Amino acid sequence: MSHSRTLYIPFDHLHRDYGIIRDAKKSSDVILFVESERMRTGRNWHPERLFFLISSARHFAEDLRDEGFTVEYVKAPTTEKGILQARKRHPKSSLHASRQSSFRLQATLEALGCEFIENDFFLTPREVFEEWASSQKNYLMENFYREQRRRLNILMDNGKPTGGAWNFDKENRLPPPKNYKWPEYKGFSRDEIDLEVAQELAFEASPTWATTRAAALHQLKHFISRHFAHFGPYEDAMVLDSWSLHHSVISPYINNGLLHPQEVVDAAVKAFDMGKIPIESAEGFIRQIIGWREYINGMYWHLGSEYRNENHLKASRPLLPLFNSSQKTEMNCVRSIVSDVEKRAWVHHIPRLMVLSNLALITGTNPQQFLEWMRERFVDASEWVMVPNVIGMGVHADGGQMMSKPYAAGGAYISRMSEYCRGCSYNPKLRVGDDACPFTTLYWDFLDRNKELFAKNHRMFQQINGLKRLSDLPELRERAKEVLAGLDMGEI
Repeated sequence: MSHSRTLYIPFDHLHRDYGIIRDAKKSSDVILFVESERMRTGRNWHPERLFFLISSARHFAEDLRDEGFTVEYVKAPTTEKGILQARKRHPKSSLHASRQSSFRLQATLEALGCEFIENDFFLTPREVFEEWASSQKNYLMENFYREQRRRLNILMDNGKPTGGAWNFDKENRLPPPKNYKWPEYKGFSRDEIDLEVAQELAFEASPTWATTRAAALHQLKHFISRHFAHFGPYEDAMVLDSWSLHHSVISPYINNGLLHPQEVVDAAVKAFDMGKIPIESAEGFIRQIIGWREYINGMYWHLGSEYRNENHLKASRPLLPLFNSSQKTEMNCVRSIVSDVEKRAWVHHIPRLMVLSNLALITGTNPQQFLEWMRERFVDASEWVMVPNVIGMGVHADGGQMMSKPYAAGGAYISRMSEYCRGCSYNPKLRVGDDACPFTTLYWDFLDRNKELFAKNHRMFQQINGLKRLSDLPELRERAKEVLAGLDMGEI
């Protein structure tokens, strides 16, 4: 059979109703997937991440074959070589795709003469975001989010926000409750395709991640029915006996296409409209989808391909050993969180921001090295996700283009919002001494090192001014040197 079009499907466009596949014709189109060797071996990828992406793509390809499409699933050294191989077999076929989700892959396809349609795996077309961004003096996510609520008409009543407020952050910052029984996360069984991928990767896949559309939909339904109502108040909490708490755990599926953000929002709004979900949980969750996720993707494209190289604070410390081994630290919070990442390639947003990124920030870790670690270790770490989240929010490497102040915090925050400090070797209330919490010591040291840089930042005035009240600043500086040296050795 002669095919007039080759439709390229990247591993993050795995939805039948969106992207280039939505209008595919069985009689004239060939569907192309490329599993590149560079994707598998080019970096120190977490095996759970590789397993999830590859198995999901193979399942989707099989579903399309079952539907009657001509599908080519090519294994090749690189994506480019895989596409060229397929085109040799279909020399009269033109190459088509949705606009890609990364600068690199977009450029690769452009060089191959690909014809593009809009990327509709987001709710905000890039042109719409660009119009918003170009009209702003600064890029406050809250301003974008409110515009999204109006534009998409979500949680709005006669032009005003449902519940009388745009966000309910104050209600959604509760610390972990005492004697609370967190629900168990059961995971998913493995089929023949899963086992084949795991064997190729020489890896025993955990039951954590769904690899099919049906299983991803099951996880969304489970969240809506069992967790959604409780999501908001404890979304920032960190606990020892649950890695998922009441989080949806669906970010990997939205990011690879098994779920579309529109169907996630529709399910959330439907549950809220039925009176089952408190406004603080509904608004907090929906903000993550239509606000933060869309904002991060928009900023990735708006800020450009060189944004990932920003290093405003001139941070130069090599990546700490503890990021690659949870056994290289005595800090209970970091050891527990890195251990969770080692097990399943995921922790929720607060451990990522307020422990892992915070530690990279206050130790002066090189932002590009930390970015690469985050990209490799997390199952949902798409390029567009991690670059703005790390460079802009996590380590403030962009000098405030995205966030007006750095997300630096001492041990007091971790103690308040988590259970990690119980039984830890270090005391979050102390900033000097052998048992002082490294986060507390390094938080003040970070402010001291950068006080001139932040002097004109009105949002940092209170923190910088607090340095003047430290009678033990000389001792703190010495303790900070000891802590940094110990972290470099994997002994703190």
